[in-house]
Amino acid sequence: MIFVMGKRLLITSTDLMMVQFLVPHVRNLAEQGFEVEIACSDVSGCSEEIRKSLGNSVKAVYTVPLDRSPVSVRNIKGARELEKIIDRGSYDLIWTNEPVMGAVTRIAARKARKRGTRVIYMVHGFHFYKGAPIKNWLLFYPIERQLAHLTDCIVTLNREDYIRAGRFPIKRVYYIHGIGADTDRLQRETISQNIRKKLQIPENAFLILSVGELNRNKNHKAIIRALSLLHDTNIYYVICGSGRNLKKLQEAAEKCGIAANIRLVNYRRDIINFYDQADLFILPSHREGMPVALLEAMYCGVPAVASDIRGVRDVIKSGVTGLLCSPDDSRAFAAAIKKLKNDAALRKEYGRNSRRAVKPYMLSEVKDVVMDIFTDIGDRENESDKIQCDHSGI
Repeated sequence: MIFVMGKRLLITSTDLMMVQFLVPHVRNLAEQGFEVEIACSDVSGCSEEIRKSLGNSVKAVYTVPLDRSPVSVRNIKGARELEKIIDRGSYDLIWTNEPVMGAVTRIAARKARKRGTRVIYMVHGFHFYKGAPIKNWLLFYPIERQLAHLTDCIVTLNREDYIRAGRFPIKRVYYIHGIGADTDRLQRETISQNIRKKLQIPENAFLILSVGELNRNKNHKAIIRALSLLHDTNIYYVICGSGRNLKKLQEAAEKCGIAANIRLVNYRRDIINFYDQADLFILPSHREGMPVALLEAMYCGVPAVASDIRGVRDVIKSGVTGLLCSPDDSRAFAAAIKKLKNDAALRKEYGRNSRRAVKPYMLSEVKDVVMDIFTDIGDRENESDKIQCDHSGI
């Protein structure tokens, strides 16, 4: 790894993404010699947590007024403020994340790019993908294709996005193994409590776990419907996460007659306790970029049933490390759950295979790859050539 001294770097994202995924990379880049500043939109009130987490790793933390909606007029003010930050900062590199922040940052960095600043856009999952609603293609695809002209490099976290970005008018596209699952954190955490006892779940019950925000995309209702088809009172479904769909999920469980077997436990910091005591991990999402919770569960040896979608297909091979189902097919999810519930040996096999398969997706591996890309972008030779690089190692 090359140590970089004195390169000024601005990283932009929502505050939630910074806390959930980017903090370890910020620290690593600072340790490798970058002078890092960050600018976040406030969607979850995490500004103070960011400052405490990063400490002396960053020179400055800015909050910019942006909404997640691409059509919000508030984003105009955010773009102006971000442009002022960029013009003052004289950055060598800008690393931006997410659709709205990514779009606003690249527009705000137009003048800076003319002065030599390089702009890196990390795609955590394009909103247009195979099977996406037509409105997503009509809105997001033209925007992303046009903004490629204002981008020096796109980094993708799954193969489908990598192929699509490679067709954009941009010089460099990279594919890496996700943003990195912090398996070191999982190793440091201690199994501290009996989740089954705390949640009043019988010790011999079959415990299914989901981890993620309670929103429509995460599609937890599909599993509630699947469990209602099984009529098995010995199966319990635990969902760790918070979000706007809490009441709807509670109502769905009541309607399906399985509310007594559903546990909605909010966002948890002691997630290792849940991975340790789960029999099966479920990810029924409609859309993912590269799901970190799935990677964590696989690292902990928990067999998985997941949606057959972009990103998930990169890491799960159906019949080897887990089972894949259409996100809209509750009957298929029910069949997969029943199969694994009735076959403990198969669960152990998938768990062993998963732990091996997830190694390239570990944060310790991905941090070095991200650093190598930043070093690569700093090399201005052959910049007129189109470059596509698969850093996945597959």
